[in-house]
Amino acid sequence: MLSWNNGNTSVESGGATGLEQVERGAGRIQVDDKRIINCRADLNQLVPFKYQWAWEKYLAGSANHWMPQEIAMGRDIELWKSADGLTEDERVIVKRSLGFFSTADSLVANNLVLAVYRHITNPECRQYLLRQAFEEAVHTHAYQYVIESLGLDEAEIFNMYREVPSVAAKAEWALPYTQSLGDPQFRTGTPESDQRLLRDLIAFYVVFEGIFFYTGFAQVLSMGRRNKMTGTAEQFQYILRDESMHLNFGIDIINQIKLENPHLWTDAFQAEARKIILEGMELEVAYARDTMPRGVLGLNAERMEEYLRFITNRRLQQIGLTEAFAGAGNPFPWMSEIIDLKKKRISLRLASPNTRPAVH
Repeated sequence: MLSWNNGNTSVESGGATGLEQVERGAGRIQVDDKRIINCRADLNQLVPFKYQWAWEKYLAGSANHWMPQEIAMGRDIELWKSADGLTEDERVIVKRSLGFFSTADSLVANNLVLAVYRHITNPECRQYLLRQAFEEAVHTHAYQYVIESLGLDEAEIFNMYREVPSVAAKAEWALPYTQSLGDPQFRTGTPESDQRLLRDLIAFYVVFEGIFFYTGFAQVLSMGRRNKMTGTAEQFQYILRDESMHLNFGIDIINQIKLENPHLWTDAFQAEARKIILEGMELEVAYARDTMPRGVLGLNAERMEEYLRFITNRRLQQIGLTEAFAGAGNPFPWMSEIIDLKKKRISLRLASPNTRPAVH
């Protein structure tokens, strides 16, 4: 175990860091010593597990390992270079999706490594965060691989979050929350600072990963279901599977913090969290309208807004808030099938656009 009297790191940070001075002969860690935040138990001792769900998610993420180069891009290259292979609206969707996602996953990785990790004071949760950080690197690699394979203008795609208003708006919205978590002066340990952390985790996991990605996922995967850009779509289906697990882990973290710190979950805080989630949904609706001014791939902005209302209701309920859009349905039930994809590949080309599997 570590000495909490030697040095100020653990006291200042509101919890252990894993880098404290060793106290020889100290007692062994007990399960009840562990907490998600503000814990001073030795972070270098992975077991005994308190949060088995975190370890299981780490194992599941490891079992789902994949790399971008495993996916053939030859048919995509041929289609992209063909003068009449894709409509202009379809090309916009591909480029906008790559433009947003390539920046978004870099922001997520930076947020995990530089901010979230240091405030989560539990080793099995940190183990999953390390796996998630690696997966974010794989995702950024996948976008670079697609961009390079198609011969796209790399500067245009990677700088899109500075040049295209609907893409920039989402990045600009998220940055204050990620910068807040990464503030080197920020410490947990008071109700105010713990609420700040919880607020930023809701913005990070529920909105950024749980809403902002879903228009692009639906667009690219719908393209793959129509036998277009199938390699790119396969990359995105594996990314969606990873992101679904990231989202579920974040939901578990948020709910565990609430359980261990019920004083944080005030009526005023719940109203703030709800406002944050609904703001995020409106930005994603604006992005959908910008990327789909006309109907394309069996999609349009109106159906996407309905889908985003359905998703938003789910996100609200997952953290214990009431739904905002009564009766909102899922116009794209095939997305549920893709989210439930196991390690074995399922070809999007085999799924008819008219197939309507059960919603999971």
